[in-house]
Amino acid sequence: MSIFGIETHLAVMESLRLFYRNPLVESILGIAVLTQIISGTRLVWKKRKMKTSSFEWLQLWSGLYLAFFLVIHVSAILVGRFILKLDTNFYFGAAGLNHFPANLFFIPYYGLAIFSFFGHIAGIHAQKMKKTILGFSPNQQAKMILVKGVLLSLLIFYGLTNGFTGIALPPGYEVLIGK
Repeated sequence: MSIFGIETHLAVMESLRLFYRNPLVESILGIAVLTQIISGTRLVWKKRKMKTSSFEWLQLWSGLYLAFFLVIHVSAILVGRFILKLDTNFYFGAAGLNHFPANLFFIPYYGLAIFSFFGHIAGIHAQKMKKTILGFSPNQQAKMILVKGVLLSLLIFYGLTNGFTGIALPPGYEVLIGK
């Protein structure tokens, strides 16, 4: 929603928080994330020595990165909310993308997370899909999923950086970039 402006993003986030900031929903989400991290890491360990296709490797490595990302992401959100007492809204997510040198970490960190999400889906798709659709083989379809992931990454970065021009942080959020 950030491509439509920061205020739109904040308004949509506030309305969705009525659902996902519910303690029951947050608990279910936390358990789901923890389950994904544990089961995915175990699967990578189990399959690490198997002969696999390039899309199977993509699925394994993207899953491993997603586990890494989720540990850091969820930890950062919890620290932001409960220790720093910040609203973990648009500004919390965009802070590192808009300020040097923090953006040297956050651009690849977020970009790889989005790419890994789509890479994981593409890897599974290439393995499970058995039929050609509109003349595209399962591997070609998987490659199209990856392209969509790259395009969505650019769109998200566009929105979170105010059209790549950068954003100013409100008071209190400067702590996120070391000020």
